Amino acid sequence: MRLLALSLTFAAWLMPGIPAQAESACPDTLDFNFRALGEEREVNLCEAYRGKVVLVVNTASRCGYTYQYDGLEKLYANYRDRGLVVLGFPSNDFGGQQPGSEAQIKDFCRSTYGVEFPMFEKTGAAAGRAHPFFDRLAADGGGHPRWNFHKYLLDRDGSVVASWRSSVKPLDANLVGEIEARL
Repeated sequence: MRLLALSLTFAAWLMPGIPAQAESACPDTLDFNFRALGEEREVNLCEAYRGKVVLVVNTASRCGYTYQYDGLEKLYANYRDRGLVVLGFPSNDFGGQQPGSEAQIKDFCRSTYGVEFPMFEKTGAAAGRAHPFFDRLAADGGGHPRWNFHKYLLDRDGSVVASWRSSVKPLDANLVGEIEARL
């Protein structure tokens, strides 16, 4: 089996028109580039997170659910070595609850909640003004967020397998169970 995989990889290198192994294909849900929060560095989600279990969350720093940063960071810390990554996308779509610059958002998240999970540039998430990434997540898994801290879970193949409304806490037993089932 290993010899076959090596042969296919070598053949794809020799003949660029032939696709490489299926596992190297980028799922549509991760085929996006974003700037890291407060930085110039661009991250290709597929290159960085393909093959991982991914929890995507639209965040805000002045929301009644802002305390969920703490639970999201705990999830990340508890499961990252097993293949989970939490991705935060600050959004000012709901009640203007994510004001300020990206540097201010990054500082707030780190100094107030110790956030270490990857966060990205301010991104539209609401229906009608969503970035194509959130349009894709919505199409594949339960609609657009209706408020801050909506959560989408992607399996290792990049498929949206669950989503939760804002009021569901990151350490909710159902949410944690869904993550553990995919790790």
